[in-house]
Amino acid sequence: MTNTTGMTAGATGMTHTPDAPGPVPPPVPTTIDEAVEFILRASGPVALFGRGGDTPEACLRAGRRAYRTLARTVHPDAVPADRRPDAQAAFTRLGHLWERYQREIAGETVGRRAVVTTRKHIYSVGKVHARGDIATLSEVTYAGTGDAGAGGTGGAGVAGSGAAEAGALLKIPRSVADNDLMEREATALRRLAREGEDRFAAYVPRLVETFRHRDGVGGGLRRANVIERVHGFRSLAEVRAVCPDGLDTRDVAWMWRRLLAALGYAHRAGIVHGAVVPDHVLIHPHDHGLVLVDWCYSVVTGTDGSGGAAGHVPAMHVPAVVDRFVDMYPPEVAARRSPDAATDIYLATMCMTYLLRDDAPRPILRFARGCTLPGQSRRPHDAWRLLGELDELLERLYGPRRFRPLRIPTPYNTDEHP
Repeated sequence: MTNTTGMTAGATGMTHTPDAPGPVPPPVPTTIDEAVEFILRASGPVALFGRGGDTPEACLRAGRRAYRTLARTVHPDAVPADRRPDAQAAFTRLGHLWERYQREIAGETVGRRAVVTTRKHIYSVGKVHARGDIATLSEVTYAGTGDAGAGGTGGAGVAGSGAAEAGALLKIPRSVADNDLMEREATALRRLAREGEDRFAAYVPRLVETFRHRDGVGGGLRRANVIERVHGFRSLAEVRAVCPDGLDTRDVAWMWRRLLAALGYAHRAGIVHGAVVPDHVLIHPHDHGLVLVDWCYSVVTGTDGSGGAAGHVPAMHVPAVVDRFVDMYPPEVAARRSPDAATDIYLATMCMTYLLRDDAPRPILRFARGCTLPGQSRRPHDAWRLLGELDELLERLYGPRRFRPLRIPTPYNTDEHP
């Protein structure tokens, strides 16, 4: 891909060589205070990331190492509560400067946008939307290509201005070693669309297309997924960051119910998500919607996801974990045992207790403990049945269900999610 606005090195065609290597990246602070000051006082991208090489690729490799170190240090979820405002400001500025750095190193052409052409669509690539665990998501607009060329590999060029029919997110892994995870996501989303019940389809993003994209830098083929974009959603991690004391149980209740419905939908289609962590659960505070994203860690388990269906073949293990939520995973993941519906139920429950205030009713906490037992076989395996039990418990505690507006502070970063 050439002249790609805001893309990472893994999907950027860098065709020029800087006039001189320039300064190497400065020493990267490792304490919160030093890192926050370093980022907020930086005069520009090079002050943070330097030019640690005589080629664009070398510069980006060195810059990426500095970016990752700083991002881990100032991430709002990784700092004490009293430092979150400063850390959030630094984290946001760090992201903006990293985008600028990549554009400058890649030699972005002003007024033009990269295009990726596949058999189905022509995608006009815009700015970076988010950086996930393994991939970078960029905003794209697209229209059907009609009579396109054969083959399943995306090619790249440069587009001018023009109207587009739809918007989505182009998801490309930062390393070709993660192509298999992208393929897992595509497999899961296709299976859900094919075998899941249509009335629950809104709980997962729609896969627009998956294709192989040839890396303009080194010629490597990367598996790219184009994912439907949703608007107005926030991750549970973002909600927790702006509500450090947690939420009222009645607010968590509707998220819990919808998350169990999303899992029930997936498990009946024979899919275990494998990474139900706060970054991957998106909620719409006003409309009470929920979308479960990032299916890169998913496992096809058989006919119903429970691990006990007739003719079931033992599933592969969950391929990786999200490092910053590693303490949320059940024992079978670390042990690389086959996951099942109980694995997702454990993770979902941990997400909900992550949101609860300290004054959560004891019956709710007992319910949660029953879903997070260490023994995989001792936990609930039927998300739909568990949803019914949760509804009965909530009715005993609070009476009949009624809509309860969720009011949370405005996040520092108002970018929308995939």
